[in-house]
Amino acid sequence: MDTMRDRFAPVVSRLLDEDPRVAVVLAEIGLVGFEEARLRHPDRVINVGIREQLLVGAGAGLALTGLRPVVHTFASFLVERPFEQVKLDLGHQDAGAVLVSASASFDWPSGGYTHMSPGDIALLDTLDGWTVHVPGHPDEAESLLRHAVAAGDDKVYVRLSVQSNAEAHAVDGARFHTIREGRAGVVVAVGPMLDAVLAATEGLDVTVLYGTTVRPFDSAALRRATEAAGTDVVLVEPYLAGTSTSAANDALADLPHRVLGLGVGRRELRRYGQIEEHVAAHGLDAGSLRERIGGFLGATATRVSA
Repeated sequence: MDTMRDRFAPVVSRLLDEDPRVAVVLAEIGLVGFEEARLRHPDRVINVGIREQLLVGAGAGLALTGLRPVVHTFASFLVERPFEQVKLDLGHQDAGAVLVSASASFDWPSGGYTHMSPGDIALLDTLDGWTVHVPGHPDEAESLLRHAVAAGDDKVYVRLSVQSNAEAHAVDGARFHTIREGRAGVVVAVGPMLDAVLAATEGLDVTVLYGTTVRPFDSAALRRATEAAGTDVVLVEPYLAGTSTSAANDALADLPHRVLGLGVGRRELRRYGQIEEHVAAHGLDAGSLRERIGGFLGATATRVSA
């Protein structure tokens, strides 16, 4: 199966052909995928070289001229390194753009910590007005990319990963979707975490919500789920643990509740290893998740087998 990033260049190349407002801004990374599109649209496929601050600044400039820029590189070079430009050139100037990242939290372990970005969404949370999509399958990535580009002049972040669920779900760029219903807690699985969460909660009497659009946070879906399942909530996110706990707390502020945030830990893992080893080290494999979710929810979450 192809990866989410494999879909990126073909989808955006078609959008370049379809919509004269669309432009692509690159910083060397990903340029090969746009070679043909660059021949067709030399004025709208722009490579700024290895200059990540300029990458975002150029995207903002294009937006101010009325174009819809799609800005792409690894997450650590797209959100963390040029954060001042994200804050000022896009945010302060009310300039819309679609930032599309690759490499996620630790998709390329051999690249080392410079190419890892578990804190990207937490960092964007310090800014106002961003929509954040975290697809869990290449088909979802394609749908959300199209949705992001079509979103007027909004500021949108699309977080692509090589980690993927086995099957795609229908996504609408807004709501959480109910995958499983229960009565002893709510587990919110974000993007590529869904398959591990479903395996971890097999036999547990819990509701599982699936989120691929995490900002704005779907407070209404979470509240509806707690009406039957109670107000013990576990968030399982493929980035920094606890990133969305404040959003869940805000959604349930008028109710007694508990929230557990699971995700990538703050401790830096200095051995390169493989993706699966990083998943296990952060406790995001199905076995570790089951132990942590079950321990939080307690005995009432265990279903009695028929």
